[in-house]
Amino acid sequence: MRFREWLSRHDPGYSALRRASRAAIVMPLLFAFASGVLRNPDVAIFSAFGSFAMLLFVDFGGPPRERAQALAALAVVGAVLVSLGTLASQPVWLSAVAMSVVALVVLFAGSVSSVSASASTALLLAFILPVTLPGTIASLGPRLLGWGIAAVVCIVAVTVLWPAPAREPLRGPAVEAIRALAGRLRAESAFLLSDGDPALVADRDRTSGEAGAEVAALHEAFLAAPYRPTGLSTPARTIVRLVDELAWLDSVMTQFERYARRSSAVAEPTHAAAWTVKSAAADALDEGALVLAQHGADSSVLEAALRRLAQARADVEAAMLAQPMTDGGSGGAPEAMVTILDPGFRAQELAYAVATVGTNISLTARAERRSWWQRMLGRQPEGVSGPLAAAAERASGYVGWNSVWLRNSIRGAIALGLAVLLAKLTGVEHSFWVVLGTLSVLRSNALSTGQTVLRGVLGTVIGVVLGAAVLTVIGSNVAVLWIVLPVAILIAGVAPSVISFAAGQAAFTVVLVLLFNIIAPTGWTVGLIRIEDIALGCVVSLLVGVLFWPRGAAASLRRALSDAYRESIRYLEAAVTYGVGPRDADGSYAGELRAQATRAAAASRRLDDAFRTYLAERGAKRRPLAEVSASVTGVAGVRQASDAIAELWRGQPPGDRHTADARGALNDALLKLETWYSQLAEQLVARGALPEPVPSDPTMVARLAGAVLASQATSTDMHDVSTAVRIIWTADYLEVVSRLESVIVAPVRVLRDDVAPR
Repeated sequence: MRFREWLSRHDPGYSALRRASRAAIVMPLLFAFASGVLRNPDVAIFSAFGSFAMLLFVDFGGPPRERAQALAALAVVGAVLVSLGTLASQPVWLSAVAMSVVALVVLFAGSVSSVSASASTALLLAFILPVTLPGTIASLGPRLLGWGIAAVVCIVAVTVLWPAPAREPLRGPAVEAIRALAGRLRAESAFLLSDGDPALVADRDRTSGEAGAEVAALHEAFLAAPYRPTGLSTPARTIVRLVDELAWLDSVMTQFERYARRSSAVAEPTHAAAWTVKSAAADALDEGALVLAQHGADSSVLEAALRRLAQARADVEAAMLAQPMTDGGSGGAPEAMVTILDPGFRAQELAYAVATVGTNISLTARAERRSWWQRMLGRQPEGVSGPLAAAAERASGYVGWNSVWLRNSIRGAIALGLAVLLAKLTGVEHSFWVVLGTLSVLRSNALSTGQTVLRGVLGTVIGVVLGAAVLTVIGSNVAVLWIVLPVAILIAGVAPSVISFAAGQAAFTVVLVLLFNIIAPTGWTVGLIRIEDIALGCVVSLLVGVLFWPRGAAASLRRALSDAYRESIRYLEAAVTYGVGPRDADGSYAGELRAQATRAAAASRRLDDAFRTYLAERGAKRRPLAEVSASVTGVAGVRQASDAIAELWRGQPPGDRHTADARGALNDALLKLETWYSQLAEQLVARGALPEPVPSDPTMVARLAGAVLASQATSTDMHDVSTAVRIIWTADYLEVVSRLESVIVAPVRVLRDDVAPR
């Protein structure tokens, strides 16, 4: 019982044990069949290592059908790489160049999808093995046969042998977060509509805390994966958007509640319409959670709820425009007029945030309901780009020297190319061990690589000692070696995840000692060759780590933050300009707005990768989630506000002539934001003194309100009034971005002072 508890803590869901158990069954059987029945060494080696790659080096998530499809795609791409590797195995210079090119392509392709990222090691092995083993056209057939046998058997094994439950790291936490947010809305509404009944205070506070905790748990699950947990399938792309959207919705609810607790005029038309929005938003969230909890659920009820929410949102605007923008008790003061508009802004802000979440859930369900034929034809739900377009957009966002992913891909390509060159020039007996050693210990900076080198070599030495001890006991009894081999494979599959990297290297070394003694008994001395080869590969990794971007992830994260804030604030500027500046006559999105939105999203993805690398380098000291997460999520806040401003002006006719003064005040506020965030970006890279948050300008509210009152007095066109109201709402969104400054600065100061990975 104690062992099971220990294993469940170190291997949640028994995923490592599941993979290792399959490999322990499949790999010996394939190796025995190829070497004993087919009697072909090429088939034996490629079937054994192919099964090792497809069962131990990858662990695709999602429903069973998607896992099988991903494994089949891996098999096909792997067969191509086996062919290319065989053809490029001679001469030496061609092998090294081909290894670098293939490594760059495979590693960089991981930026497109977490599926391709998790398969990168298996794909590289499919090329490393044939390119380091000299072969000809004649050897291509047996090698492909071995790889193909492994692929077919592995697909069956993954499907039949201890099949894994559907693993979707974001869906479950997203469902719980949505339910908690819906409960928060209902509890807050019940409290306020009861005129502040003290009996409902505990329920309001409890649901608020639960919602915040569930949103935080979703973000933690998002960061827990080594890669951004999204693929090219439509459901994978839509679900991952919920992470930022639900965090934004949580902050919107907080602001709504703060306003509502100050407000007492619940009987006014605008306030009544605002409460209708709140009720409709809670209904939409409840329906969204039900739909997201199932695969391919019927989303018609959710879509009906979203239509009711849209109508409630329109009613808020109509109620605002119908009442006079003056207050008899205040003589029509601009500040009083802004107070009248405030509930409308809060309601439409909440409605937009909930509608964004609900729309993504609806798209997810519609994509999952597609027939097999529609999937084959690449038909997407309306409003969603195809996988090829999404892949091209993502890949283009990682092209640039500020991209951590591109740097890591280049570093890995150089290291693997050098390892192939060195292994072939030195004539070591098992050259592919050199390349595998290079691949296994290369990290994002010299310090981490050096530490992994020591663990890798130490683990290999321990493995040689253990292998020698096993062979001393067994002797040359091949039958016993066959019996021990599955046990060794099982331990080798579990050890890296459950114990440590060094333990994994030791167990894998024992497997190789056993395997090569079954092929041609040479005793434990084969382990000495492995030590030599692994050490050679580790030296290559360490050298490349020192020469190429050795500073680690802290500096990269600062640059990524700087770049992300620059692009996000440019997107904010483009959204505001689109709303109050010259636009297309039909009100459609301008090309510059779309282009800047794409650039901001790409910078955000690069920041996400840099943050993951930063967390991984810091090991057990995971303080960044508490200290730096606010600075990272601040980028998402700026982008979400920009999205909301752009959507606020969608379909609106060009601005009227009565709001020039209001535009001037709006531009002043935007300029202050641009200046502050530009200084933040510059100082992040320079590690200088960060700018202090800029307090709100009280005169801007009066200028905007005065312009709105003037426009109502001089115009009878409701479009003029609507435009003026949207200008004030735009200013409210800019105020939201301004409030982020104080949230960002303190944790960024911690990051700025954190130079070296620990």
